[in-house]
Amino acid sequence: MAEAQRMEVVLCWHMHQPEYRDLRSGQYQFPWTYLHAVKDYVDMAAHLEAHPEARAVVNFAPVLLEQIADYVAQLEDCLGRGSAIRDPLLAALAEPPMPVSPDARSALMKQCLRANRQRIIERFPAYKRLAATAQWVQEHPGTMMYLSDQFLVDLIVWYHLGWMAETVRRADPRVQQLQDKAHGFTVRDRRELLGILLEMLRSVVPRYRRLAESGRVELAMSPYAHPILPLLLDIRAGAETQPEAQLPLIDGYPGGRERARWHLRHGRDVFERHFGMTPSGCWPSEGALSNATLELLAEEGFRWSASGESVLRNSMGAGAALVDAHTPGHACQHRVYRFDGNTVDCFFRDDGLSDLIGFTYSEWHAEDAVANLLHHMENIKAACADCRDCAIVIILDGENAWEYYPENGFYFLDALYRELSRHPGFALGTFSSFLDDRQPRRAQLGALKAGSWVYGTLSTWVGNADKNRGWEMLADAKRAYDRVVGAGTLEPGIAERALMQLAACEGSDWFWWFGDYNPAQSVSDFERLFRLHLSNLYQLLGVEPPAYLSESFTRGTGAPERGGVMRTGGEPA
Repeated sequence: MAEAQRMEVVLCWHMHQPEYRDLRSGQYQFPWTYLHAVKDYVDMAAHLEAHPEARAVVNFAPVLLEQIADYVAQLEDCLGRGSAIRDPLLAALAEPPMPVSPDARSALMKQCLRANRQRIIERFPAYKRLAATAQWVQEHPGTMMYLSDQFLVDLIVWYHLGWMAETVRRADPRVQQLQDKAHGFTVRDRRELLGILLEMLRSVVPRYRRLAESGRVELAMSPYAHPILPLLLDIRAGAETQPEAQLPLIDGYPGGRERARWHLRHGRDVFERHFGMTPSGCWPSEGALSNATLELLAEEGFRWSASGESVLRNSMGAGAALVDAHTPGHACQHRVYRFDGNTVDCFFRDDGLSDLIGFTYSEWHAEDAVANLLHHMENIKAACADCRDCAIVIILDGENAWEYYPENGFYFLDALYRELSRHPGFALGTFSSFLDDRQPRRAQLGALKAGSWVYGTLSTWVGNADKNRGWEMLADAKRAYDRVVGAGTLEPGIAERALMQLAACEGSDWFWWFGDYNPAQSVSDFERLFRLHLSNLYQLLGVEPPAYLSESFTRGTGAPERGGVMRTGGEPA
């Protein structure tokens, strides 16, 4: 089929973790960066490498790139020079003695149960037995004294084997030997596993860089610490789609435009340092866009951006209806858009298709799931008057979804790339290649209504009492920062540390988790880390932290789908 008759399909995978380090001590508070790196970022690169005809966009948050590099340096220092590791979970794998105190042993066991029970823990009989014992001990604390150090060693080794990239598990005989051994792991086994983890972490950035240099991947970036740009620029932006929502008791985030610009510029510097190239596109944190955000992206030289389909629907007006799942005979709106004369090309994810991958297909046979996805795509193609101007866009968290799939999505991703690569009606591409090769006609619209890929609103980060309180606390800290920095009293080294600490405080993840509809453990973890980041900023500034930072201000009682780490693009039920 002639290229002009094939419809472009763009798969965009977004990789992001917030700043998990205590930037004053360097200690990691949570292990999710390195665990997702060795499970998901490695696998996602391997699937692309295995299908030479496949193309995709891969987006990285720059603060994630810095943490991956930091883990590489830690493991190199540990294995090469015997230095201590600054992540408690990884340190427990590396250090021969197990924790002595009951509290530390209990905390280690709890962490080793934080994995998908069906897909990870119960997949391996030895891990399943260990987890069952650990769960029983958690429910009967007086029995902790009967657990041996070897039990804890075996549990922590299996936890890391469970979080192993499936492509490595299948190809590396060292991993297979550890799995076959099943129990009685030695210090030598643990050191070998550390070496495997180091190899995997080292490989992440170079693999994606090689894929990009070969033209098989377009690399893109988010703002440095993953802030919600529309809210930095205007705290009232959420009212464009939810005029009745509560607002924080602040006029706006102090110096928000300068901070938004800094996150873009510093993020680009970090991106270029790791990948050796300048990104053309920016997936704004959580796909959160507004007119002011598009203006800033244009000023900073970005060519394209993207968001969720609900943002497009809101911006087109109440009477607009996108082609839905995906009926032939209607005008296709899977196009490139420009708003209010802005020069940034905007793409919008197909929420229905993206959510099928994120929430539905994990329970399907892989071949059936991909066939169903292609059927929906064929309906979309049938609705397009001119395929040259249209692209089916799937944008998805590149890490959390696969935990719910058998074998970390191995069969689904293999079938997805294979079938799309050879389908006569579709061409896998990237945002930039679509713009360059197809030169599509842009659909011109008026103002873009501020929103994100979550429900088409900004309600996940502002608008209820707990989220608003977080913004008020952040604004207090920013005003203190402005006063001290403006006075010029900080030593240059301390001023730089305070700048980076401020950036960590501005990340979006803290606000995502505030609210009682989220799980208690996750709310507690992220709320505590947010208060730690704010407290560290005050300490660096030489200002006494407010008393309220010693008290928790939000708690979770909910049980959302996928534990709250993922949400659908459409309106909640």
